[in-house]
Amino acid sequence: MMILVDTSVWVDYFNDNESSLTNTLDKALIDGFVSIGDLILLEILQGIKAEREYNKTRAALAMLEQYEMFGHTMVEKCAENFRFLRKKGITIRKTNDVIIATFCIENNLPLLFSDRNFIPFVDHLGLIPVGVKT
Repeated sequence: MMILVDTSVWVDYFNDNESSLTNTLDKALIDGFVSIGDLILLEILQGIKAEREYNKTRAALAMLEQYEMFGHTMVEKCAENFRFLRKKGITIRKTNDVIIATFCIENNLPLLFSDRNFIPFVDHLGLIPVGVKT
């Protein structure tokens, strides 16, 4: 089964910060089960300062199955999920996380993440976590 990997795990992976999550990512890469979203790719690439590292990372990530995560059909779904959580007293501070979580929920795509902002989406909206105890 394909999984989507959040920027938080990719950053640790590229910085050689080994954890159970980066080990899960490594295994999924070997097995060919990793996909990437355009928003996540943007977050990763914009954080790279050195030109050589940028080109190397861009080329490596271009080999993954890629998704366009945000379009006009996602606007209302993202707003509805944000509002649903806010009514429960939970405010998600990063719009990108709302988009990523909603995309995964709508496409039944498991998400590998370390960012705790995704936990409310798991607990209340059916986001499928990978390698995370909630």
